[in-house]
Amino acid sequence: MTDTAVSIAEAVRTGRISASTSVHACLERIAAGNPKLNAFVAVHTERALAEAEAVDARVKAGEALPLAGVPVAVKDTIWVKGCRVTQGSALFADFVAPAHAIAVERLRAAGAVVVGMANSSEFACKGVTTNRLFGPTKHPMDPRLTPGGSSGGPAVAVAAGLVPLALGTDAGGSSRRPPAHVGVVGFKPSFGAIPYGPGFAEPFTGLAVMAPIARSVADAALLFEALAGPDPRDPDSAAVLPAGADVTTPTVAYSPRFGLDTPVDDDVAAAVDRAVERLAAAGWRVVRRDPVWPAGADETALMPLQHAGLAAIHGATFRADPTRFDPDVGAQIERGLTLDGAAVAGALRLSGEVARALAAFLLDVDLLIGPTTPCVAWSFDRLGPETIGGVPVPPRAHAAFTPLFNHARVPAISIPCGTGRDGLPVGLQIAAARGHDRRLLAAAAAAERILAGGSPS
Repeated sequence: MTDTAVSIAEAVRTGRISASTSVHACLERIAAGNPKLNAFVAVHTERALAEAEAVDARVKAGEALPLAGVPVAVKDTIWVKGCRVTQGSALFADFVAPAHAIAVERLRAAGAVVVGMANSSEFACKGVTTNRLFGPTKHPMDPRLTPGGSSGGPAVAVAAGLVPLALGTDAGGSSRRPPAHVGVVGFKPSFGAIPYGPGFAEPFTGLAVMAPIARSVADAALLFEALAGPDPRDPDSAAVLPAGADVTTPTVAYSPRFGLDTPVDDDVAAAVDRAVERLAAAGWRVVRRDPVWPAGADETALMPLQHAGLAAIHGATFRADPTRFDPDVGAQIERGLTLDGAAVAGALRLSGEVARALAAFLLDVDLLIGPTTPCVAWSFDRLGPETIGGVPVPPRAHAAFTPLFNHARVPAISIPCGTGRDGLPVGLQIAAARGHDRRLLAAAAAAERILAGGSPS
């Protein structure tokens, strides 16, 4: 198991260890553990060791590096200059990124070392992490199970101790659901808090964010602080607020289904209930209150945005040769090609209404909490569990509780809160108003301490 990112960076900055030692140990863990997990699809051994040597030289020269010598996995959808980045797609099997994403620039400027690319579903558009280039990523507790998706590779790399930090993306829960399924922390910042791009054409207009994944809230916050802040190259990027008022006893709305008519497995509901009871016992002011969404607001009603986006980017190629695509992604492109402008405009309008509804709800409470997912992990060869809550469900039912927070553009985090059947992890999702990322991280850290048996401060 790796040390924390906070401890590695402090040890490198003070000279107790070198960045080269940190990265070499990480590469050894990846070599030993990755063949069973398929979390990494590329490991940059020589490049990473050279970057580590450069970090050591920067530390000796007196640079203050908040991520000094911390190895980081980057999702195989995010550009890392000079490296193969595929999006899990045969269309990009030989693509070499011509530039760093801004977030990667900031990682390296802060002293982190990118050790490799972590697996993703094709175009980050499936709720399981598998693709025809690299195959499935396996759950670290049971190789028969999926970690979910699309940031399953980054989440598993962290959960298995291969790296202390990973950078994923999240446009509908991709970096909250996999962390929930494998027992780590996944943080979706406010839209624009971390600059996005340059990179691939993005089907998720106005939704996708760069998302830290870590084994603790402190490590996720460390990564967030290194990446956050506006950049003129991303006109959607914006500053976030200071942490502000004390968050050890926040006013919290607990919504067991986030106001949605969707089933939840009993083991997940029980784990989340127990966690909320512990928070209340520690002084959190918890009220049972559901957000009131616009009529018809759920993931199904909003999915035309993803399908139309995929069709706009890849429709012509799909028409010419559909065999070049993952069949599940191809089906989404087909649906996108059938949509008319009114359907897409309707979904865009609904997305805006969702944002306004949650903004109004969060005027009265500090936080909204509930389950990250309605179920624990399932077999990796299925898009989703066949039943949840004892009733048959469609393949995307496992993803019900995360997408609305993307459409609301607010920060949301998943932290481990217990276990369900077979000891599999369950995640607690906590959301705050847009721009209150630091306040959310402080509250999540307090919750983490309480759920671990400590004090909230």
